[in-house]
Amino acid sequence: MPETNSKEITNPRAKHGFLGRTCSIAAVGSYVPDRVLTNQDLEKIVDTTDEWITSRTGIKERRIAAPTEATSDLGTKAALIAMERAGITPDEIDLIIVATITPDMPFPSTACLIQEKIGARRAAAFDLEAACSGFVYALEIGQQFIMSRTHECVLVIGAEKLSSIIDWEDRNTCVLFGDGAGAVILHNRPDAHGLLTVKMGADGGKANILSMPGGGSLNPATPDSVQGRLHYLRMDGREVFKSAVTAMCSAAREVMERCAVGIEDIKCVIPHQANKRILDAVGDRLGATPDQVFMNLDRYGNTSAASVAIALDEAVRQGRIERGDLVLLVVFGAGLTWGAAVLEW
Repeated sequence: MPETNSKEITNPRAKHGFLGRTCSIAAVGSYVPDRVLTNQDLEKIVDTTDEWITSRTGIKERRIAAPTEATSDLGTKAALIAMERAGITPDEIDLIIVATITPDMPFPSTACLIQEKIGARRAAAFDLEAACSGFVYALEIGQQFIMSRTHECVLVIGAEKLSSIIDWEDRNTCVLFGDGAGAVILHNRPDAHGLLTVKMGADGGKANILSMPGGGSLNPATPDSVQGRLHYLRMDGREVFKSAVTAMCSAAREVMERCAVGIEDIKCVIPHQANKRILDAVGDRLGATPDQVFMNLDRYGNTSAASVAIALDEAVRQGRIERGDLVLLVVFGAGLTWGAAVLEW
């Protein structure tokens, strides 16, 4: 068995008298569509180049779902992989939480659609919308149900079909995003700290710098809203960059301080895979080494709520994370929202 982390970990919940039942990730799974859209492919669609995209974002390619493939299909495939690795049956799942900004439809929830597809008929199900921060938000919510003994087994999924809301005529945004899904099984593992602490934050005052204006009660679908391209993602890249780096670093420092650990104690830092410049800036400000920071955005681009889940799965499968290691998750998304979590694997 791999050696566990020798650092004496402070569990913040114990300090405040809340330590009882802990919550750990039993297994993780991910799925990305088969179709690969390269930078060279994008050169044929919009006025851009591979060099321009790579130098500014670090992205070389992304995955695009088939027209008949919905967010629930992506999430279902990731969930089934996680369930198989955890050795659980659909009937053992008590709750399904899906983090997404690209649901199959406004209602019913994508979580309910996935519940039917995996046969988890005992499970309650709901969606959560916190954009790219959604997976970390969902982890914290799922953990609360485990710690309170309301549920024994929670399935958390981050799934997105961002290709369905991308303006393929906007070269500044269409090069950034891809489709995919990741899932984890949460349960109590008595011999582990599991999820040590989670920080969540938001600033609605900056909601306008990253949004999709159309499709809701403010701008419902009309011929004018479609013609005005309101049903596509819009982003002020410069403002997003500045806000993302500041918020992610602040959240990461806070959760490490709560656990009385330093960046040197963290085995793997998994940031939201948005842009290599953002990831490099966050890593540098936190004092992390390049070997500590996990990146796969060159192959998948920004998959929003699925991003950290897909990266976590790959990091585990590549042997970057082993039992007992400390992992730092740090995210940022529209809302604005942000968050960070420290977990013992």
